[in-house]
Amino acid sequence: MPRTPADLVGTRTGPSFEITFGDRSVRARPGQSVAAVLWAAGILAWRTTRTTGCPRGAFCGIGQCYDCLATINGQPNQRACLVPARPGDTVIIQEGHGHASLG
Repeated sequence: MPRTPADLVGTRTGPSFEITFGDRSVRARPGQSVAAVLWAAGILAWRTTRTTGCPRGAFCGIGQCYDCLATINGQPNQRACLVPARPGDTVIIQEGHGHASLG
């Protein structure tokens, strides 16, 4: 019996759902990380660097580099490549270190 890549990694199938990036609705599939959802929607940057404000998004895709930090559901510094997308998630651009009160 042939097996698909989805069978090999044990992905779940199911209906797509929406998450929000800023003021934009983005379609997600069960099992996708937040970074994968954003990539699929053509969104390549969701963070700016602390000192120069340069845009950043996913780099390594495995949680080692921290370039993909995002504010997800009000929590700053979430590694978007490791956070599974869930229906209704809200992702906003993280500016700098993600803690505005720290200055």
